[in-house]
Amino acid sequence: MRVVLNVVWLVLAGFWLFVAYMIAAILAFIFIITIPFGVAAVRIGIYSLWPFGRTVIPQPDKGAGSTIGNVIWFLLGGWWLALAHLVTGILLCLTIIGIPLGIANFKLINVCLRPFGRRIVSVAEAQRIGAQGVIVPAAPPKALPKAT
Repeated sequence: MRVVLNVVWLVLAGFWLFVAYMIAAILAFIFIITIPFGVAAVRIGIYSLWPFGRTVIPQPDKGAGSTIGNVIWFLLGGWWLALAHLVTGILLCLTIIGIPLGIANFKLINVCLRPFGRRIVSVAEAQRIGAQGVIVPAAPPKALPKAT
């Protein structure tokens, strides 16, 4: 099912969002001081190209540097990339088949606005490490000891 969703996503929204992120990355790479923003744009662009089956988890060890980076990112280009996700999500929600894709687009807005201090991993890896926001299957209940 993930492959089908990813292929439909790629055709309807993923390619164009990827192009937008690559434009942002190229602009960030032109100015030497903004190279970390270009790296973040490439990382999110690849994620927006094929998003199903992967998730974003927080990195709790990141501190004030990632917060400052997120503020600068928002001011430089995060807001217009978020606007692209918003418009694409609304357009996708106008069709019945596009509703799940539109919802996925709305979820990508959070990643788009705050890329620093987060890591993109597979859903299986996120479940394995027990990341916040990811549903981890519960362990089977242990048998209670018998009363004697």
